[in-house]
Amino acid sequence: MHRFEGTARYVATDDLRVAVNAAVTLRRPLLVKGEPGTGKTVLAQEIAAAIGAPLIEWAVKSTTKAQQGLYEYDAVARLRDGQLGDPRVNDIGNYIRRGKLWEAFTHPTPPVLLIDEIDKADIEFPNDLLQELDRMEFHVYETKETVRAAERPIVVITSNNEKELPDAFLRRCFFHYIAFPDRETMERIVEVHFPGIQRMLVSRAMEIFYAVREVPGLKKKPSTSELLDWLKLLLHEDMPLEVLQNRDPTKAIPPLHGALLKNEQDVMLFERLAFLSRRKPG
Repeated sequence: MHRFEGTARYVATDDLRVAVNAAVTLRRPLLVKGEPGTGKTVLAQEIAAAIGAPLIEWAVKSTTKAQQGLYEYDAVARLRDGQLGDPRVNDIGNYIRRGKLWEAFTHPTPPVLLIDEIDKADIEFPNDLLQELDRMEFHVYETKETVRAAERPIVVITSNNEKELPDAFLRRCFFHYIAFPDRETMERIVEVHFPGIQRMLVSRAMEIFYAVREVPGLKKKPSTSELLDWLKLLLHEDMPLEVLQNRDPTKAIPPLHGALLKNEQDVMLFERLAFLSRRKPG
């Protein structure tokens, strides 16, 4: 594969580019952690776009089992068809549903396989995939066939750190933590999404955004995606720059704050700060 250098739509820092290319060179899954909204899921999409590979996405839920990534055997459908005299029952292969790993292993060209939010599943989930991701093959007991990847797909695994992942699993991955973007990186991200946006507006919005993130006691810090939503609203509402200027962001609620603050505790925290600041003798 060509070296990953980011794309026109995705600002990749130097250390992220190094991590992606190292994982590919080592032929190991790339495990990506970071705050929600730091671009973990989008990374897999952009790697696929950058190298011209298909993307296969497996969104993990709390009820997801590792076996579902390989295949599922629908015994109930086969029993029902047998009772109805359907000739399909003679071929058990008609009742095998291929999972995302099967799809990735047998794709005509090596894809990028995204296993998204692996930490949502049961703690045994990562361990149950160890052998398959290592060997890039698995056995289908019902049909007695072995599904084997002719060429190893690029595997990107994301985690929001909701639970610890097993050591045996971590040993087999190349790990990268996406740090929250600093101001310079964030300005490049904003420029990608809003080309030619007024620099004064961005500068003032950034000051408020980063100050909001630093407020002690905040339950959920606003993320990159929330900053982009907020800027989109400020532009759409044609918000006068004066509204953003000459204000202490820690003592008043930002305009259109619903894009930044996503729970009532944080809104109440800012209302309390605003109330206290009004009570102080000027």
